[in-house]
Amino acid sequence: MLAGIRGNQVRGHLETMLLSVLEQGDAHGFEIVKRLEARGCGLLKLKEGSVYPVLYRLERQGLVQATWEPDDNERRGPRRRIYQLTEKGTQVLAAGRQEWKNFVNVVGPILMGAAT
Repeated sequence: MLAGIRGNQVRGHLETMLLSVLEQGDAHGFEIVKRLEARGCGLLKLKEGSVYPVLYRLERQGLVQATWEPDDNERRGPRRRIYQLTEKGTQVLAAGRQEWKNFVNVVGPILMGAAT
């Protein structure tokens, strides 16, 4: 996790963060983690073990679709699940972004001591 950010602060927004990353394009779990870290300027460190349960939940909710990567004799290692954002996931992402904006607009001034 990021220094100064508690894990529960990230976990509360992880679903929306994952949907946002998949908006860039389909990806397997490890690639999703790397994209999140890149967007966080390398300061946000997530464990794959915390991401996969959320991806499975998003799949059960119909927000992402997962397919197995085709067999490739060139690549070593096990096949990977490729995650893709669904239309429903796109709608939930838009709602999540609006919720985030509302949260920042209300809580930001309180925490920053802005005058009313």
